[in-house]
Amino acid sequence: MIHERAGLPATAADLVDVAHLVSKYYTSEPDVTDIAQRVAFGTSGHRGSSLTGSFSEAHIAATTQAICEYRSGQSIDGPLFLGRDTHALSEPAWTTALEVLAANGVTVLIDADGRYTPTPAISHAILRHNAGRTTGSGLADGIVVTPSHNPPKDGGFKYNPPHGGPADTDATGSVATRANELLAAGNRQVRRISAARALAADTTVPYDFCGSYVDDLPAVLDLDAIRDAGVRIGADPLGGAAVDYWGRIADTHRLDLTVVNPLVDPTWRFMTLDWDGAIRMDCSSPHAMASLIEVRDEYQIATGNDADADRHGIVTPDHGLMNPNHFLAVAIDYLFAHRSGWPSTAAIGKTLVSSSMIDRVAEQRDKTLVEVPVGFKWFVPGLLDGSFGFGGEESAGASLLRHDGTVWTTDKDGIVLALLASEILAVTGSSPSERYSELTAEHGDPAYERIDAPATREEKTALGSMSPEQVTSDELAGEPITAVLTEAPGNGAKIGGLKVTTESAWFAARPSGTEDVYKIYAESFRGPDHLRELQNEARALVASVLSASG
Repeated sequence: MIHERAGLPATAADLVDVAHLVSKYYTSEPDVTDIAQRVAFGTSGHRGSSLTGSFSEAHIAATTQAICEYRSGQSIDGPLFLGRDTHALSEPAWTTALEVLAANGVTVLIDADGRYTPTPAISHAILRHNAGRTTGSGLADGIVVTPSHNPPKDGGFKYNPPHGGPADTDATGSVATRANELLAAGNRQVRRISAARALAADTTVPYDFCGSYVDDLPAVLDLDAIRDAGVRIGADPLGGAAVDYWGRIADTHRLDLTVVNPLVDPTWRFMTLDWDGAIRMDCSSPHAMASLIEVRDEYQIATGNDADADRHGIVTPDHGLMNPNHFLAVAIDYLFAHRSGWPSTAAIGKTLVSSSMIDRVAEQRDKTLVEVPVGFKWFVPGLLDGSFGFGGEESAGASLLRHDGTVWTTDKDGIVLALLASEILAVTGSSPSERYSELTAEHGDPAYERIDAPATREEKTALGSMSPEQVTSDELAGEPITAVLTEAPGNGAKIGGLKVTTESAWFAARPSGTEDVYKIYAESFRGPDHLRELQNEARALVASVLSASG
């Protein structure tokens, strides 16, 4: 149900008390007997809030010590790139992490200007340092302190190993287990020095994340085409870590680019409310992006990013905010026609909850499509070795290869995808939304929607362990069922939920890995009415599962 104030500006009553939030970070003591207060890595790191006892100084000290021990066990002895976004809890957690890293003798590279670091800049830095090596001495890794698009009260902590992308479950499971052991023992085995000593340590080294990343952008994008076409761009960092990057991009590459809102405020008082009435920096949400959509006629392409800039939102004058699936389909269609330096065998990676329009584009381009579970970590091997030209997920996260077919980032890059929209306009003369209309004329016009609803941890566990046997019908919304999946067809990995397909439609149900909600994704090439029928049957299945869970 959409909140009555969704899309309207935040008021004073909507704002978090930053002083109280930060105070609780330092004063709350987690109860390790409560599963909700333990360290737990979802699809994108450990997330929580100091207000609920799930994100505190103790959590971050234990998690960082566990990462130090994991690095030692894996013989990772190069530098660690440490960055943070603009959430109120990010700087305190960044400081705690640095204190522990320095005490453990880890060489830590931090932003030279003491500013914010987007997730893709961390991935880019790791890969640049490692220079194609995945084994041997001196390999770098990284930590990004961010809860991504989550509300201002939240904190987050992500670890990226030497491959530069999100850590896999083996790594995160090891880190979380050890962190919880340390917490249970009162963090007595955590090594730590003061912030002043950590900042002054010889092992703490400044690094120009912004310059390194921005200067290298021509290796992955045709910025000359954007500049020569004079594309008028409006870039809204939504108060996040990309705030300094967009101005630097405009100046360095001489683009007609305006930073729409350069303000950073940990309350995010300038945001419009999301679908549920919360402040959330979700650049794929028309409610959170309402302010940028309102000024879309001032720019040929307007873009938004979430707080750590690993997601993108594309706004055009002729359409408004594009559905992320629509832009992914357009991006794939464009890239596989305009990247002559990519291997002819380069595949397309998509998550199984992304639009089937991508399947049809892949077939038309005669490209291999690899469908994987939700989570960008599944794209890392393919992007790293160049066997994937593109990897993208429906939540507006994607990355692509450099022009020469080598890896750019192995984590989501919202900045590059945002700039790609301008490249598409500059090279083809059509906006991404206009090109999507052409694709629907060729392949059909699917109706797609994702529904989010609150779920307890117990309910999420029940949904994550659904089985094909729980689908007792042979039909779905009037069509014969063609597949019931609990494993991804692209790699055989567990979905953590269920996907049911027919010839012209599908739905998937799964628990969120980052928030206490479950998600129902559904798509039909037979139109909105058929989509509603599909969603009703999906809801009935989910309700039966939740009822059985107690």
